[in-house]
Amino acid sequence: MVIVHVVAPAEFGGLERVVQMLARGLRAVGHDVHVIAVEVGPGPVGPFLAPLGDVGVHTHTLAVGGRAYLQERAAIRGLCRRLCPDVVHTHGYRPDVIDAGVARRLGIPVVTTVHGFTGGGWKNRVYERLQRRAFRRFDAVVAVSRPLVEHLARAGVRRSRIHQVPNAWRQMEPPESREAARRILGIPADAFTIGWVGRLSHEKGPDVLLEALHRVRDFPVAVSVLGSGDMRVALQTRANSLGLDGRVRWHGAVPDAGRLFSAFDACVLSSRTEGTPVVLFEAMSAGVPIIATRVGGVPDVVSPGEAALVPPEDPAALAAAIRGVHHDPVAAQRRARAARARLDRDFGVAPWLDRYEAIYRLVSHGVRAPAPV
Repeated sequence: MVIVHVVAPAEFGGLERVVQMLARGLRAVGHDVHVIAVEVGPGPVGPFLAPLGDVGVHTHTLAVGGRAYLQERAAIRGLCRRLCPDVVHTHGYRPDVIDAGVARRLGIPVVTTVHGFTGGGWKNRVYERLQRRAFRRFDAVVAVSRPLVEHLARAGVRRSRIHQVPNAWRQMEPPESREAARRILGIPADAFTIGWVGRLSHEKGPDVLLEALHRVRDFPVAVSVLGSGDMRVALQTRANSLGLDGRVRWHGAVPDAGRLFSAFDACVLSSRTEGTPVVLFEAMSAGVPIIATRVGGVPDVVSPGEAALVPPEDPAALAAAIRGVHHDPVAAQRRARAARARLDRDFGVAPWLDRYEAIYRLVSHGVRAPAPV
């Protein structure tokens, strides 16, 4: 098949990683795969596309202004007419709302993957409302977690068009040794260090981690924060007001951060909402003890026997889990090994690609996709 993915990539994140794995995997099994990256102002399009072109995925950069919607739609229309895709797969609110309709009006089946909803300020809530309305017109809507399936159904998407396909995992960069990863991040060899990796935004809950760290004063613990976002200045101010000077390292956005998880004594996901977070797979792959909030698709990926699961918005519970990893490292490592085994067993790329291929064939040929196993 000729498969076209459309994405407006951010600096880094789970959505971008999923698109890369899909494009590379589908190309490896023989499909003609194209990725259109919508570049709104200066952005990370080059680093996002580079690993795709190296393996034979056709890449296209579409540079547009933030509100140049007509220009963007015209460019998408021209590419669709030239490429004649069997299916167009959009990712993220901008391609879902602006670009998918162009393909649909050309008679091309459209698919989207819903990675989650973040809420946030009024502008973002408006975008997500428009996105939910757009989903009703897609031929297939892929939800990466069970809660998202129900959310989409309540939003008016036909259940017959919703497909639950949790994310998969494949190591794309060789991991660093613990010593090398700590050297790269500037972490002392003997320091007990928590890793937090993600976008510094409200839905990811970095502020909850700071509040938890304030409650952990009975042993030395530091946090390495890998990520950037609009909350960074406010978070640094809050860390200073809590007296956390010297206990939080702000590394900013780190390319290929997954290779550095070996530097951490534990990895924390303090999110308020999630789909199926790729950072969770990265921690599982690295064999690092995991502390995560019980939100979205997280409980479907790791059980209490594989990670310390805590309620969201609960700094006291998060602090207790951090203390537990420090005081009982044997139990923490036992959970980490179980999580690693589950990653290998349940979240392989091959069956994941099979599910997406079946969905593409369903919408392009009208055949019924097999039920998920």
